[in-house]
Amino acid sequence: MMDHKVCIITGASGGIGSRIVKRFLEEGYHVVMTDLKADLIKEAIEKNRFDRNKVTVCPMDITVEEAVKSGIRDIVSRLGRIDALVNAAGICGSYDRITDYSYENFKKVYEVNVFGTFLMIQNVLPEMVRKQQGSIVNFGSVSGMRGYSFEVGYGSSKWAVIGMSQTVANEYGSKGIRCNSVSPGWVNTCMMEKTIENYRKLGIEDPENWITYGSIRRPARPEEIADAVYFLCSERASYINGANIVVDGGMTIK
Repeated sequence: MMDHKVCIITGASGGIGSRIVKRFLEEGYHVVMTDLKADLIKEAIEKNRFDRNKVTVCPMDITVEEAVKSGIRDIVSRLGRIDALVNAAGICGSYDRITDYSYENFKKVYEVNVFGTFLMIQNVLPEMVRKQQGSIVNFGSVSGMRGYSFEVGYGSSKWAVIGMSQTVANEYGSKGIRCNSVSPGWVNTCMMEKTIENYRKLGIEDPENWITYGSIRRPARPEEIADAVYFLCSERASYINGANIVVDGGMTIK
């Protein structure tokens, strides 16, 4: 069995995901880096100079049930434990007005953001129950709290994730497992760049100026989101369960 605590992170090669990996490595965890392709994970390892002895590369399509089941079985077999799960994988899809929003786009957003998150939780829970301990952090969004324009798929999927997190917290808190969600506002990543490009396609002039920040007046840095995620998995958050931690620089109070 692995001596160090083990954290599985989905979307581990992304802008936020890789920062979460870095944060957990700094705290002595062994991190299982999960993403769609092994090459993406390996690129993130090289770019961030992660210690290869402290990470496990685990390519997985979280939207495929059998892939998740076999992936989690392999992780447990190799490492012997799962102490934390961070579901950072997510897509925004193409933004559009509801009447123009394609059903295929809507389904794809849900497959990753909702169904993928569910499959990871469902298959990690038995190992956490066996140990009677564990922490799960899922990704909501301020878009899942306010219903912003052009984001019917993304926003509603994040509402679903926040609700799912609270259900898990309700069912498994008595078994030593905490489940919470983190809801960022704008974060300085490629997803933000993609969103701005989507706004341009919708005919919005100066989309950067159309974006509303909180009173801090800037997007979050990925490491600021990673700090919130790690806190929720740490012993300092031992009594936080079923919470949705908003990390948006004050965006939702404007």
